[in-house]
Parts: sequence; C-alpha cells; structure tokens
Amino acid sequence: MIRCLAVDDELLSLDLLEDNIRQVPFLQLVGRCSNAFEAMAIMKKEPVDLLFLDIQMPGLTGTQFLQSLSNRPMVIFITAYKRYALEGFELDVLDYLIKPVPFERFMRAVNKAAEYQSFKQLPASAPETVAADYFFVNVEYNLIKVVVSDISHIQGWRDYIKIYCCNEEKPLVARLAIKVLLDRLPPGRFIRVHKSYIVAVDKISAIRKNRIYIGRHIIPVSDSHRDELFTIIGPQNLK
Repeated sequence: MIRCLAVDDELLSLDLLEDNIRQVPFLQLVGRCSNAFEAMAIMKKEPVDLLFLDIQMPGLTGTQFLQSLSNRPMVIFITAYKRYALEGFELDVLDYLIKPVPFERFMRAVNKAAEYQSFKQLPASAPETVAADYFFVNVEYNLIKVVVSDISHIQGWRDYIKIYCCNEEKPLVARLAIKVLLDRLPPGRFIRVHKSYIVAVDKISAIRKNRIYIGRHIIPVSDSHRDELFTIIGPQNLK
C-alpha cells in the first residue's frame, strides 16, 4: 500500500485528485490540503510515501516546499503549467502531470510509483537487486539479466530507460524510471550527469566541456550535476 498526500490550492482539482486516488486499490489517501504549510503539519504526524503536489500555490510553491524537505517521499507534480517541467525533473520527481489529467495518464504515473516502491523494498540479498553483480529487468515480457560491470550508461526516455552495455550493439529498453534504477546501482561506480543520463564512471573515455564521451556515445552534463562529477573524478580532469 502506498500512503498518499494530495496538495493543491484549487478545491476542484483536489476533489478530482482524491477521487482518482480512491479508485486505485494500492493507494491510500492519508490527507488532503490546500497549501505547503498544511502538508508539513500532516507529514510530521503521518508517514507519507507519495506526494501529489501542485506547483503554483500561495505562500510557498510546490518546488520550494519540495526543496525544503530533508527526507523526501516520492513526488508527482500535478500542475496547469508546462513551463515547470524541467525544474520538476531536475528535482527528481517521478512524474509531471498537466491538468486536466486523464485517468489513464494518472494510472501510468502511479504505476511508476508502485514499481519504484517495490524496487526499493527488495531485500539486499535478493538476486533481483543490483547490490550483487547483476539484476533483472522486464524487456518485452521477458526477464533479462543485466551484468552491472557491463553497463556503460543509461538513458531515461519518457516512461522507459535504455540500458547500454559494452558487449551489446542495441540498448535494452525497459519500463522503469531512471531514478528507480539509480537508487539500486552501486554507489561510486555510477553517477547521474543529467536528468536523462547515468554513466558508469570507469567507462568514461573523455570529458570535454559539458560532454562525456563513452565510445561512440556523446552524453550531456547538466550544470546541476557537474559538481558531483567534479567530486567523483577530480576537477583537474574537467579543464
């Protein structure tokens, strides 16, 4: 069960969101509120797994509220404005929904949350986890084994990821959020360099300005992830 909190200053939008949540068996609504301060009060009393969050709200915007949280739940932005999409994904939200939200689009978002939660909850000793030397992903109704040391980089692509391996010409395409996989990869060996890219540090051939080269692949480095890259490989290599 995923415990949800709905935050929106528009009553009608909040009613519609509540109705959608109550139609999904694996979602449990623990509260609804019209601003970030009410949400803070609820989150101090109730555990929240998933936050449905509007952006344009009085007092404190949704992005400001999210940035203030030290222990963030999963977040799905629901807003009437497309212009905040990039900022949302830079904050590692699971999804970004534009009002009015069709129910099937809502279901795609919450299914992504369910996949993320189940992936996180796998025990560290389980063979499916990336804590070992390999993991499995669902590719076209088949469970495909992926050896961690073979991965060169990973690209987020809409609701999917592309996993590029050194010994394969074509990437594996799986329905999974990029953040889900990043949280299960061995720390230090993989780094997120862009909202849509994760790279294996030992597979980097060269770095020139805001570009990483891995074989024939050219991968962008965003300003928000550049400092972390400095920390991992050393600033002297980025001149």
